[in-house]
Amino acid sequence: MPNPNICTSLDEVRQHIDRLDEVLVRLIAQRGDYVRQAAAFKRTRAEIPAPQRVAQVLAHVDDLALAHGAPRPVVAAVWQAMISAFIEMEHATHAALHPPPQS
Repeated sequence: MPNPNICTSLDEVRQHIDRLDEVLVRLIAQRGDYVRQAAAFKRTRAEIPAPQRVAQVLAHVDDLALAHGAPRPVVAAVWQAMISAFIEMEHATHAALHPPPQS
């Protein structure tokens, strides 16, 4: 996918990157909200990693990378890191929602 914004300076490149970073962080926050909701639906901690779902998501974003001309290794690395971090967050959320019974 060709870039419609041809920059004439490094400053301009950085301004576009900063704008995109703001959009990406906003989207990551939204994704995190859904991950927290998912934790409430899972009965046990063992349900959280969901390796089949992870494989499905990674295949989907690889298809998206290919369709949009994004560097596939970068997309894969970003999503693997993001999924790993969200799994940790989901564990913490699940633990808060489902504390172990007191003896």
